[in-house]
Amino acid sequence: MIVGLPKEIKNNENRVALTPGGVFELTKRNHTVYVQSDAGTNSGFPDEKYIDAGATILSTIEEVYAIADMIVKVKEPIEEEYSLAKEGQILFTYFHFASSEKLTEAMIASKSVCIAYETVEGPNRSLPLLTPMSEVAGRMAIQQGAKYLEKPVQGKGILLGGVPGVRPGKILILGGGVVGTQAAKMAAGMGALVTILDINVDRLRYLNDILPNNVITEFSNEYNIREHIKTADLIVGGVLIPGAKAPNLITRDMLKDMQSGTVLVDVAVDQGGCIETTKPTTHENPTYIIDEVVHYCVANMPGAVPYTSTIALTNVTLPYVLQIANKGWERACDENKGLSKGVNIVNGEIILKEISEAFAV
Repeated sequence: MIVGLPKEIKNNENRVALTPGGVFELTKRNHTVYVQSDAGTNSGFPDEKYIDAGATILSTIEEVYAIADMIVKVKEPIEEEYSLAKEGQILFTYFHFASSEKLTEAMIASKSVCIAYETVEGPNRSLPLLTPMSEVAGRMAIQQGAKYLEKPVQGKGILLGGVPGVRPGKILILGGGVVGTQAAKMAAGMGALVTILDINVDRLRYLNDILPNNVITEFSNEYNIREHIKTADLIVGGVLIPGAKAPNLITRDMLKDMQSGTVLVDVAVDQGGCIETTKPTTHENPTYIIDEVVHYCVANMPGAVPYTSTIALTNVTLPYVLQIANKGWERACDENKGLSKGVNIVNGEIILKEISEAFAV
């Protein structure tokens, strides 16, 4: 199979879909790999490394799309790429269709085969291709939240860990999944006072056992959320419904109950956000303020740490890339039911019901 790796063109997206090591695993199995020039440079992988791994370098994104049977990417195609996707071409990447009707319509029109990382399932309905980036984003949520709590960027002026004689910062985490767990670990390590809300009591029991004493678990409901936001310094949104739009757990009217300079980090922004006032931002302009509340809603947070993220992503995507390349997508999906869950749109038809439900089609 001919596999293409284009350079990501989303704002400040520095990751690349495969490391040179991943490319080597394809070429040694006699697959042909074309990599757009400088696709891996920002992740620390220059063109020479891909050439050494057996790839051919092409100058433009148009050339890569034109020649490839399968495009392997990190982020969803943006508008400049819509017309490049071809009928029958496999696109394997993060799509998050439920948050963008425009992208959904464009991929339907392309008649390509859209396989989404974020809905591929592992055992016990785990999401193996989403997990490593959720780990990165969860940890970054605290790192970025701590920065935007500083007064020069209109935060409260709070040091999350406090100092002797001064209370630590208070962090509210919505969702006890991968994002929430990793955020809690980072926040607890900094010495903050952390509360995690989730609707799964078994998950809360697990988190209560593994996390340190400065992390408190509580059942998630609207009353508890409204109470906690009154005193929280940093709120992290980490709720996920696979393939579907995230629910709005914090509504517009709740902002008035928050203290001036409170920071919201909505990691669920890729799926529409779990905060009603969320709108996607970029690393170039990461924040905006509504009712004196700082919103950080960068839609590709792991793109800021591309070396770590690219290696972590390749570790989990490569086995699936190899299955598709070796067998073709239909046979690969037939033999791997978890991979088949990643098939979102094929030949102009929506396969994943959550996408249809998001847009009532």
